[in-house]
Amino acid sequence: MNDIRVLLAEDQGMMRGALALLLGMEDDIEVVAQVSSGDAIVDAALLHRPDVALLDIELPGISGLDAAALLREQAPRCRVLILTTFGRPGYLRRAMEAGAAGFLVKDGPVEELAAAIRRVLTGETVVDPALAAAALSAGPSPLTARECDVLKASADGATVADIAMRLHLSESTVRNYLSSAIGKTGTRNRAEAVREARQQGWL
Repeated sequence: MNDIRVLLAEDQGMMRGALALLLGMEDDIEVVAQVSSGDAIVDAALLHRPDVALLDIELPGISGLDAAALLREQAPRCRVLILTTFGRPGYLRRAMEAGAAGFLVKDGPVEELAAAIRRVLTGETVVDPALAAAALSAGPSPLTARECDVLKASADGATVADIAMRLHLSESTVRNYLSSAIGKTGTRNRAEAVREARQQGWL
């Protein structure tokens, strides 16, 4: 049987090297590409044709979740397994919507990861059980796509005018979206709304 070809996307060099080393010790797994940014994932997948892409979520450039959606379009034969430090229910829901075949947190044993890689190749969906239960109880994100855009744009402390210009919206529309997002997250201001939305994995 041919080795399972794996692409590894992880921005922390030491973690990426350790994962590549540990997975390479499995008899049937070969790490064919390693990238440190989300922007490099699709090009690497098209070049190296991995069977499975192992993606962190929080990467420079585009996120692992956005890259998963692009891989579904441009490299549909590549199965995506999200591996993250942050076991947030909203992340799991977004990963599944992006077409990911699995979602694991990084604190599990490498044998579990290797087994998950093999399982997603057989067509299974592999999800951390505790996270699956949390996602079901948390329900979907209450925020609209536009509310998420406005919250993301405000995360660096930008003014309403800055956000309006960046997103090509009127200032009153930006204020309405911010007010709605603050209400839906049950917070007192936009900084708290951003923090809560990130904590839930909605952004």
